Parts: sequence; structure tokens; C-alpha cells
Amino acid sequence: MGRNHTQTKFVLLGITDSPFAQTPLFVLFLLIYIVTLVGNVGIIILFQVSPSLHTPMYFFLTHFAFIDICYSTVISPRMLADLLSEDKTISFTGCMMQFLTFAFFGSAACYLLAVMAYDRHVAICHPLLYVTIISSHVCWQLVASSYLFAFLSAIICTWYTFGGSFCGSSYINHFFCDIVPVLNLVCPDNHSSEMVIFAFLTINVVGTSMVVLLSYISILHTVLRMCSAQSRARAFHTCTSQLMAIIMFFGTGFFMYLQPPSSHRNLDKVSSIFYTVVTPMLNPFIYSLRNKEVKGALVKCSRRMFNHWQHKIVVSSRT
Repeated sequence: MGRNHTQTKFVLLGITDSPFAQTPLFVLFLLIYIVTLVGNVGIIILFQVSPSLHTPMYFFLTHFAFIDICYSTVISPRMLADLLSEDKTISFTGCMMQFLTFAFFGSAACYLLAVMAYDRHVAICHPLLYVTIISSHVCWQLVASSYLFAFLSAIICTWYTFGGSFCGSSYINHFFCDIVPVLNLVCPDNHSSEMVIFAFLTINVVGTSMVVLLSYISILHTVLRMCSAQSRARAFHTCTSQLMAIIMFFGTGFFMYLQPPSSHRNLDKVSSIFYTVVTPMLNPFIYSLRNKEVKGALVKCSRRMFNHWQHKIVVSSRT
């Protein structure tokens, strides 16, 4: 990264050092990873094949599902391999690239959640202007901007995390290369890097969360002024699924990255498991089970598939 370092490899200590817990954890996290892939890929396919879901909201959700797949894939395969392997070493370059891709997709998720909140704000607070404001061109601009800012954020965080000298221990007390456990290995003094990263993450996370907060305050104000109880219920229902995903993602993010590095404790691994492994698995269920449009599209798609296979069976039986 441009500065000298003496470490050529690190050792990930993993989730637990108990040999009896590693196999059950491997099975559990493998199932979670499979459900994550199937659920998010299914969401993407459903949004693509269902004309009723070709709207800006589901366009953004498609990219969010893609980010969930990539975000989980950066962490889970390596974590699963380490649970069954005695050799948990990872090269300096491998560790740096894992962190870079993790930071990129994590930052992209932050920006995309802010974009999705803004989308709901325009849809509910300015419904007559929605088609004009959130056009197809604007949708692509917002998504491209999210990826661009995420890339710049990831580059800066990676530079300050891995740009120092690693002349102490090579053991990373975590199951992947995250900011805090890696910075703990930098010597002789990593205080300046910690403060730069902490300040940058504060601006990054707080900035996107403020967009989300202001958007939903405006939405709440508009909804409470609606005369029709049915309109209020429909507006609340539309935002519920996104709000749940936002609370889960930003809640663990605030706990992990917006506290001083010196105050981190053993709960970090539990929190990390939640937002890197569990949350990407839950998001497809939140969007599908709590959304009438998605459930309706899923039913229609299932019926079409059933009728198609039934027709093929009938034709093959006649021949």
C-alpha cells in the first residue's frame, strides 16, 4: 500500500478455539450461507421476471440483494474453511483484499439504504412528481454514485488500515480481516490511523444514516397528515420492510464502528456474525414475507411455472 510492513501473513483466530464447537458451527453457517445465496438470487430473478416489480423501488432492492450476496461471500467461504482447518493463515495481500472488498460492499450497502429511503420519501411525500424525480436515468445515477462513493471509501479505509508497519504479533483475533483487530497489530503507534478511520467512518455512516432519518421523519409527518386510514396503512406497510433492514444494518454498524477502538470487547465477534452472516440471510425474507406485491408476484410466478411443467407433462404423456 505504499508504506513498509514486515508481516507477510496473518493467522485468523476464528470464531472459537473449541474443537467441539467448530463442526456444529460449520454446519450452521453453511446452511445460513446457502439460504442467503438461494434467497437473494431468488429475489433478483423474481424482480427481473415479474413486470409488476419493474419499478425504482425493486430496482434498488435488486442491487441490495446483489450486495448481500457479495458481502456474505467475501466472509462466509473463508470462515467455513477455517472452521474445518487447522491452518488459518492468510497472506498479507489476501487479508488486505478481503478487507477492501468487505469495506466496498459494506459501504455500498450504506449508500444504497440511504438511496432507498430517499426513494420512499419521494414516493410518499411527492407522489405526483415521483415518476419525474425518480426516472430510470436517475435510478442508474444513484446506484452508480453509491458504488463510486463506496469504492473511494474502501480505498481510504484500506490505506489507513494496512498502510502502517506490522512488526508485532501476526494473530488477528477475529474470523476475518476487520479494521479494529488489524489495527491492533500495527506498531509502534496506530493512534493517528485509528482517529482518521474513526472520523471517516463517522462521517460516512452518520451521513447516510442522517439521510435515512430525515427521509423517514418526513415520511412519518406526511403519513400522519393523510386523511384516509387505508392510505396511512398502505404507506406504513410499504416502508416497514426497508425500515427493518435499515435498523438491523445500521444498528450493528453503529455498535461496531462508531465507538473508540480501545472500547471494543468480545461481543464484537457476535455483532460481526450478525451483520456479515445473519442479516444478508434475513433480508430476502423481510422483503418477500412483509410485502404484498412481492408475495403476489411470487404466487403468479409459481403458478406460471406449475402450469408450464404441467403442460410439458401432458404433452410428453400424449407422445
